[in-house]
Amino acid sequence: MLLNTVKVYPSKIYLPKKRQLAWKIAEIASDNSKLNKHSIDMVINRIIDNASVAIASLNRKPVISAREMAKGHLRKSGSTIFGINSKVKFDPEWAAWANGTAVRELDFHDTFLAADYSHPGDNIPPILAVGEKLKKSGLDLLRGIITAYEVQVNLVKGICLHKHKIDHIAHLGPSVAAGIGSMLKLNTETIYQAVQQALHVSISTRQSRKGEISSWKAYAPARAGKLAIEAVDRAMRGEGAPSPIYEGEDSVIARILDGKKAKYYVPLPKKNEPKKAILETYTKEYSAEYQAQALIDIGKKLNKKISDLNNIKKIDIFTSHHTHFVIGTGANDPQKMDPNASRETLDHSIMYIFAVALEDADWHHVKSYTKARANKKSTIKIWKSITTHEDKKWTKKYHDPDPKKKSFGARIVVTLNNSKKISEELERADAHPYGARPFKRKDYIKKFTTLTENIISKKESDRFLKSVQNLKKLKKGNLDKLNIEVSKKYLKNNNKKGIF
Repeated sequence: MLLNTVKVYPSKIYLPKKRQLAWKIAEIASDNSKLNKHSIDMVINRIIDNASVAIASLNRKPVISAREMAKGHLRKSGSTIFGINSKVKFDPEWAAWANGTAVRELDFHDTFLAADYSHPGDNIPPILAVGEKLKKSGLDLLRGIITAYEVQVNLVKGICLHKHKIDHIAHLGPSVAAGIGSMLKLNTETIYQAVQQALHVSISTRQSRKGEISSWKAYAPARAGKLAIEAVDRAMRGEGAPSPIYEGEDSVIARILDGKKAKYYVPLPKKNEPKKAILETYTKEYSAEYQAQALIDIGKKLNKKISDLNNIKKIDIFTSHHTHFVIGTGANDPQKMDPNASRETLDHSIMYIFAVALEDADWHHVKSYTKARANKKSTIKIWKSITTHEDKKWTKKYHDPDPKKKSFGARIVVTLNNSKKISEELERADAHPYGARPFKRKDYIKKFTTLTENIISKKESDRFLKSVQNLKKLKKGNLDKLNIEVSKKYLKNNNKKGIF
């Protein structure tokens, strides 16, 4: 692994391509390194995970709308869309749009947190869509996804976007472009141009994750994937990009991030070094913001310790900077304390999430977010009693570069009406790779069968699981076996007409 210094250069200083971050990304995307066995296994896990949450969200409004937009772009030799018969194909960028929205909607797939945030599983829909369209093999797809994870994870380690209120999809566009380039075995120059184009067009603000959080939160990564596909297409036709996109005088770093005097340090594997960054990422056991995972586990434990929840006077949560300021009371966001807030807002309110987990000693991807559940008087009472605090100890753990030490937990102190204090702390969610019961293949399969129950048939479930676990051996043109069909009667429609 090499640590690359990234800084701004004035236009009068020529910066050779080989010293630019986009070129270094393109180099590792085009190096055709040997695939790591554990990385292959984890890709399979994450495809299963993505399918689980996508199928569970098929009839949610944003997913319906995205699917119907995509249905206006039929292509005889194209890509599949979750839920729809695999014989029906669509333009790959629109299939990526529909499937990417379905994957993201429940906020229930994988995560990586460091200097910035990410859901690396967002890379899979656009890469798979292109792979289907161009009739690539399972091995090709594996190469592309492993590369995409490598790029996104390392960008997230090195460059903070949220400090400047830039959404984390700005790291997703380049990683998708690199992943597609790797899958297609494009040359370094082409991938270099595609990465720069993809970054240039995938920058947006984090207002999508503040205030009245709308369905755009689900659309945002799908859009980045769609734009990345188009960026690769242009680059393959010989078109160039704004360059150098990271280091230029009017670049992303110079004008949007830390400015002309900034320095960032981005780790990347050496050329031909096996790519293993996917092994540092983690999936969710619960449908909520990842920083809430360990706190849900704590809530379940405290439920058993507190005999009468009505006796709670106040709850203090001591946690990391990110948890306090993004999903805690430090966000100063009244929506996060509003029982009538959207589901998208509630899953970014640690106060709400912890209150429900404490009361129910459980978490459900639908039931825990209903209007009735959020408006329960006892829940509101606990919810309003919660205050979060940044604890430097937890912030340090959050940013620890060692995956075995990095943690996203908290210490929670419950004060009862008689002044008695009950506390509990947890460094990592139980399902974390270094938690009490790390997710294994069987857990991914269980999550899949649980979330797709009563939506797909047993036959279709078994067929998909067999196909995905045989991914390495899937021949060219057979990637549509990773699609999942449901009954045509099951899929709902949006009666409001749009343009497409």
